[in-house]
Amino acid sequence: MTDTMTWTQSIVLGAIQGLTEFLPISSSGHLRIASELMFGEDAGASFTAVTQLGTEAAVLVFFARDIVRIITAWFRGLRHADERNLDYRIGWYVIFATIPIGLIGYLFKDEIRTTGRNLWLVAIMLIVFAGVFWLAERYGQKQRSLDQLTLRDGLIMGGAQCLALIPGVSRSGATASAGLFLGLEREAAFRFSFLLAIPAVTASGLFSLPDAFNPSGEGMEASGSQLLVATLIAFVVGYAAIAWLLKFVSDHSMNWFGAYRVILGMTVIILLSTGVISAT
Repeated sequence: MTDTMTWTQSIVLGAIQGLTEFLPISSSGHLRIASELMFGEDAGASFTAVTQLGTEAAVLVFFARDIVRIITAWFRGLRHADERNLDYRIGWYVIFATIPIGLIGYLFKDEIRTTGRNLWLVAIMLIVFAGVFWLAERYGQKQRSLDQLTLRDGLIMGGAQCLALIPGVSRSGATASAGLFLGLEREAAFRFSFLLAIPAVTASGLFSLPDAFNPSGEGMEASGSQLLVATLIAFVVGYAAIAWLLKFVSDHSMNWFGAYRVILGMTVIILLSTGVISAT
């Protein structure tokens, strides 16, 4: 039997989604952990995907000028070869880099909604990717700006985005780490990471709308009004999180988030080992 989500649950989880979507700490992992700790049940992959529409709306608003400029340049470049500038190329980079996660997400959608949400896996991924952050910060040159982005960079970061299908990894963390390994400046890596997430997350959220209203045992059942409020909360909190993160990463390394991930991951492992919470 699927439990009905309460208003308290939808509001709290919407705020968590907004706060953690852009920070490299895994929003899906936090929603999975928080719903288990506070409510004793998984909110569900569909609820996560739908509320991500709110955070992606925050990206659209925050980067509205960049997005309009890129789309305009892309269409202009299709018609006039002499106007194929950086924005035109970034448009193509986003398109090509989105293909891998679209294919893998569709092929493994059932595993993502079930086996992939096991809390043992979430905890391990939190810790493992803290190590990835450290390596990226240690060995990434961080010398290339966004205007030096290439198709190869976009494809590699698009491949890294596929790892975000596993709760605990973090979409921004995986793609930004890949960007650092490629020599991009930290802020440039995060900016492209946000742009790259727009088509994938939007498609995932729209695709998951029917399942969010009828979870079929894979999560709590939320009403339309609860989903709407949770998504709006995610939008407001997410917008503030973007502004803060871009300012933070310009002067601070990802290792701050890595340390937090290790602490959280170890805490979840202890709670699982002692039977305080259930892995599934």
